[in-house]
Amino acid sequence: MPTLILMRHGQSLWNLENKFTGWVDVPLSERGRAEATIASCKLRDYRVNVCFTSMLMRAMETAVITLTECDEICDGKIPILKHASDDPDWKGWDQYDGDASQELPIFPTPIMDERYYGDLQGMNKTEMAEKYGAEQVQLWRRSYSERPPGGESLEDTVKRIEPFFRDRLMKHVQQGDNVLVVAHGNSLRSVIKQLENLTPEEIVKVELETAVPIVYELDNDGTIKDKQVLSK
Repeated sequence: MPTLILMRHGQSLWNLENKFTGWVDVPLSERGRAEATIASCKLRDYRVNVCFTSMLMRAMETAVITLTECDEICDGKIPILKHASDDPDWKGWDQYDGDASQELPIFPTPIMDERYYGDLQGMNKTEMAEKYGAEQVQLWRRSYSERPPGGESLEDTVKRIEPFFRDRLMKHVQQGDNVLVVAHGNSLRSVIKQLENLTPEEIVKVELETAVPIVYELDNDGTIKDKQVLSK
């Protein structure tokens, strides 16, 4: 029975400072790295065949720590970040095919990046509530279709991620793979909405803690047989 594990990245330095982050590439805090290590210990009885992350370092950093602090998760394989780019200066890094018997691929993709917060990125959430009003900022943060100035709504993020969920993630599930996805609150809400067939009203109420694995046991057709939240 294939397993799909979803996990939000550990605390970032801007989570710590209560800032809107979005697509700004901010690393983990000391606490965030510790959270990823704890998550690794919680997952030591699981086995992962393939991992997907966003292109943002807080997600990639969390994924690497999670997969390497407890070697059992990789079943003796070495995690390898699989880069791909059309940049002519990329030096052909994406041409290495790898050895599936000894390596666990990690695929960073911009499709799984956090929701784009537009003009709010880098701004303190409390200060923005004082400027625009707490009700308006709450709408930007937690409504389904309300866009922050210059940014994406959760609905936009769901539409961005839907083809990837269907054509990449579920393809691996159908092959019987155990998949780990390390990403962000809103990009993971987008996956959960489709996986659990939630309504817009239901998905906006879903809260995801940093570095807490959500483990789904699935049939090959993607039907959920069991769900566990490995809470802190």
